Amino acid sequence: MRNEPLFFKPIFKDRIWGGTQLTSFHYNIPSETTGECWAFSAHPNGQSVVKNGQYEGVTLGELWEKHRDLFGNIAGDRFPLLTKILDANQDLSVQVHPNDEYARIHENGELGKTECWYIIDCEEGAEIIYGHHAQTKEELISMIEKGEWDQLLRRVKIKPGDFFFVPSGTIHAIGAGTIILETQQNSDTTYRVFDFNRKDAEGNLRELHIEKSIEVTETPSSHTEVSPETKQIDGVEITTYVECPYFTVQKWSLSDTATLTQEKPFTLVSVIDGEGELVHRGTTYSFRKGDHFLLPNEFGEFSLKGNADLIASYL
Repeated sequence: MRNEPLFFKPIFKDRIWGGTQLTSFHYNIPSETTGECWAFSAHPNGQSVVKNGQYEGVTLGELWEKHRDLFGNIAGDRFPLLTKILDANQDLSVQVHPNDEYARIHENGELGKTECWYIIDCEEGAEIIYGHHAQTKEELISMIEKGEWDQLLRRVKIKPGDFFFVPSGTIHAIGAGTIILETQQNSDTTYRVFDFNRKDAEGNLRELHIEKSIEVTETPSSHTEVSPETKQIDGVEITTYVECPYFTVQKWSLSDTATLTQEKPFTLVSVIDGEGELVHRGTTYSFRKGDHFLLPNEFGEFSLKGNADLIASYL
């Protein structure tokens, strides 16, 4: 059946840098260092599960394998996207991700990771690391070996509502006091460049991946500027932040009632603030901050009403 939105139960990941802010999304988190909510995930390291309708209890990965018609029968050996909400109570490690070709060869067929961030909230003065200042690989290697992090890393001040596109090969890190929604390729491959000399619960320094990081880091670093495009449809303002080969990401700012049409192979929707209702073929589905639902292929026309902010992504 394609006449209902599929709501998903997320899974949570404990992280050394995590905190408790995910409770603001109405989640019962497993620890006081919960860093990640995997909202839409078909990755082997953790799969979200349908919590309503005829597919209740089925993982996203199982849906992809056994009910490909829900996704427009698009090709691929795995579900292509992964949506997360991250609570950076402390700074994340400085890291970089490989592209598809490098990951396929060096990470047992894993996908590369191009990602993007919507800043849901952050403390005043919060910042991210986005790119670096080295002009050549030789300079990059030298600055890493000498630990010249202040000179190497490009820091950017952030505020709620900012959006950043982070292609594979981009050195980056989310700063402390930040909550983001991340849309990314379905990959869990991360190369740590620097981790502020932190130690884990056993007192050990966390593993770094310097050689691989140097190999995959784009040098010199380019900074992809986002040029949002906004349009109004009835009572919803739709802002498109990025359209790339891996995903398109939009923000739907709902202030009244709007009629939309789902014409993509599928659309993933995460509610990051407020509440409302989705009406489809005479049936009403309530949603609120922290909910995540998939609109399947041939879902067609539907209405939204309420006051809410939603992040939508599709291929």
